[in-house]
Order: sequence, then structure tokens, then C-alpha cells
Amino acid sequence: MLGKLAHIQPTFRSLAIFSFVFALVYFTYQRYQKGLHKYPGPFIASLTNNWRAFDVWKRETHITFRKLHQQYGDVVRVAPNVISFGHPDALSDIYGLNKGYTKSGYYDVFAIMNKGNITYNLWIQFFAFDVIGEITWSKRLGFVEQNKDISGIIASVDAFQDYGTVIGQNPWLDCLFVKNPVKLFLESKALWPASRNSAIADFALNRQREYVTKGPKSDTGSQKQGVNFLERFFQYQEKNPEFLTDNRITAMCASLIIAGSDSTAISLSNVFYYLLQNPRVYAKLMDEIDNADAAGLLASSADSTGAGDVVPFPAASKLPYLDAVINETFRMHPAVGLLLERVTPPQGATICGQYVPGGTVVGCNAWVLHQNKDVFGHDAEVYRPERWIESEGADPARLSKMRQSMFQFGAGSRTCVGKNISLMETYKVVPSFLRQFEVSDLTLNLQSLRDDMLTKRQIEMAPSAQPMKLRNAFFVHRQNFNVRIKPRQKLGQQF
Repeated sequence: MLGKLAHIQPTFRSLAIFSFVFALVYFTYQRYQKGLHKYPGPFIASLTNNWRAFDVWKRETHITFRKLHQQYGDVVRVAPNVISFGHPDALSDIYGLNKGYTKSGYYDVFAIMNKGNITYNLWIQFFAFDVIGEITWSKRLGFVEQNKDISGIIASVDAFQDYGTVIGQNPWLDCLFVKNPVKLFLESKALWPASRNSAIADFALNRQREYVTKGPKSDTGSQKQGVNFLERFFQYQEKNPEFLTDNRITAMCASLIIAGSDSTAISLSNVFYYLLQNPRVYAKLMDEIDNADAAGLLASSADSTGAGDVVPFPAASKLPYLDAVINETFRMHPAVGLLLERVTPPQGATICGQYVPGGTVVGCNAWVLHQNKDVFGHDAEVYRPERWIESEGADPARLSKMRQSMFQFGAGSRTCVGKNISLMETYKVVPSFLRQFEVSDLTLNLQSLRDDMLTKRQIEMAPSAQPMKLRNAFFVHRQNFNVRIKPRQKLGQQF
């Protein structure tokens, strides 16, 4: 018996020594690989990706990265093979056309799953989803009318992002948890529960089947004017059936669901948030809208009186203060709060004057770029729309630099697919809504609530009484933001 114990003891000792040596070699390699140790950053981050995985799990990465760049400067090492650039000059170097960069493995985690197959590619949110339905399938999906999350799709998108943002820091884990061959085979045979993003694919696939069965009809049953995305996909499929398969069409429609709603919902809600936080800005914007309305400048071509409910995009885009408000909102609260990762080409690349070896993951975070004081001024942390108007006449070069430094939709050839949709919706919805309704923040109007005979206990229990918080799961959502809405009573108008 003693002989056996004597034999086991050296074995454990050998295993412990081997483990120590292995860990020492592994972490030394991680720390010094490609000479990246020359870049400053948290020491633990230079040893393991788990540092940033834990940071993303806390849902405050947009705050972390601002602090990192304030502490270490424009170039920060945030993982063994990941470099974050905090100066706007890096945008053209990393995201410019024909630079040879590729997307990192982070994005593969968000590939759409459909029965074991992998294909790569709030009221305001209800509204955004219905608009996506209109332009993709010529059909509103019923989110606003029914005032609910249809088919649980928003919950599925949120769960998908929660998973992807954390696992994406170590993409190989996705191949273990979700996309391993055994699980994919079983899922394709319905012998394994569907993946969390399968609901998104099923949602898009069902709309696709409805369209094929019923044809391109509008909600009223009449022939829909214009061509939607799905029709374009099918037209292209006729010319290139081997490339644009049915699965790829489903994946692209599913991508529109994900990319085309969150960015719009975040942008719209934050316009109203900053207006309520800045009454001076709110009043100034209303003066511009009311003056344009009185002058008939908000009329559509089909409504020369200007009395229509919806302000056309060409008219809205000509309102200078509205443009400044929207741009300043994008600057203060860009929708995406993580690095938009790219991999340097094999030969390496020069970014902001510094050579970075090939195969290194690099990227920029909009929450860092948009606070650059050299570009946006000494008060870059303050919400002040006037900065966009002041520069237009006094310093056109500065205004151009400010616009070039905006990163809320990404940059280059892989700019967010929902960019133009989001811009169009935001510029139309804000003035259309504000000229018809007044909005106020429940948390700032407790006296008004008391006037409405609500008890103190009811006020304390109201969701809006809870502190507002930002939650970063790739998209940065503002939580517990509740408002009161009532029709506007203009001079000489009665309700």
C-alpha cells in the first residue's frame, strides 16, 4: 500500500510541474507574441481573452474602453492578439476600401442557424421592426398594432446578442457550444433543440413562404408599389441560382431583422432622451419645426398644405438644427458599443503611423472616437448640438473632420446594412412626432403625476422611477426610459 502511495506522489508532482511549465510557456507566448507587448494595456489582458470576455459580460464595455484610452492613450492592447485604436485617423487605415483586412472570428458567432445549417452573413423597436417588414416583405408585421413582441422575435434577438457578445471574445467556444458537427447533425434531424437564433431564421423563413404563396401584396390586399428586398433577392436568384440559394435569402432577411431594428430604436429613443435632458435644445428644435411647418416647408409633394402627418425625408433633412440634434445624439450615444474587429492582412499594416503585424485583430470603438477632444472640442463630453452649426461657417475643415470621425454605423465597405434605413426613419419620425405630440420624462414630472391623483406609493413603484442604465450587448440600449406623451395644443387649436 505504501509502495503504491509512493508511486502516486511523484506522478502528481510531475503533473503539477508539467502544468506549471505549460502555463508559463503559454502565457509567455501570449504576452510577447508578434511583439505586441510594446503596446500598453491591462497586464491580464495581454495574457488571456478571458479578461475582455468578463468585461463584456458586465455589459459596460463602452465605459471600460473610454477609461482604457484615457489611461493608456490612442493605442491599447485589450487582448493577447487584439489592439484598440482610439484616434479617428485609424478609421481610413482599418476600414478603408481595398485595404486587405478581413473580419475576425467574432462575427462568425452571429451566423444564422436554420435547422442545423449555418449561413454566414419597446414601442420604438416595435415601430422599427414593422418598417423592416414593410421594406423587406411589403408587409407590416403587427408589432405596433398588437403592441407586443410578435413570435418572441425581439426576445430572441436580445438573447442572441447576449450570447454572441460574450462568446465572441473567444470564438472557438461557439464551435464547441453551438456549431459542433454532432450538434448540427442532430439539430438538422430535429433530434436536438433548435439554437437560440433559429427563431430569427424561422421568422424570416415563414415570411418568405408567405410571400411566395400569396405574392407581393400590401396589407390592404392591393398590389404593392415599388420593389422590396425580398423581390430583389428573388430577381437576383434567377440570374445566379447557385450563389443566391434559398438559405442565403433567408439569412439575409434575418440579418435585416437584426441590423435594421436595434440601431434605429436606439437612435430614436436617445434623440428624445437628450431633448428631455436639455430643455433649451428641445425648445429650440420646436421653434425650427413650428416655423418650417408654418411656412409650408414640411409638406410632401402630394400635400401642398403641409398638414400631413408624416414629414418627408427631403424636407426634414433641410432643417439645420434637427440635423445638428441627430448628429449630436449619434455622437453621444452610438448604437454599437464594442470594437468593430478586423484582422490585418498577412503582410501587416500601418495604422496611425504604427506598423502592426499580420494576423492581428484591430479595431475602433465609436464610444471612444466620438469623445476625441481634438476633433469635437474641449467639451466633447457635453451634449451640445450647436457644435455642428458653429463649425459649418467658421471652420468648414473642422466640420468635415467631425463628420469623417463619426463611426456610429461603422465605416468602409462593411458599413451597417441598416444605415440608410435608420437615417431615413430618424429624420422623418422625430419632426413628424414632435409637431403632433409633447413628450415629457416621468422621472422629471412627479408633480404632474401627483396632479393626476397618483399616490406616492404608485410613483415609487413606477418603472420610470428606477435609475436609468445603459446595457451593452454589442448594441447599447438605454433601460428604464419611460415618458408621458400627449397631443400638442397649438395656438388657436382645440382638442
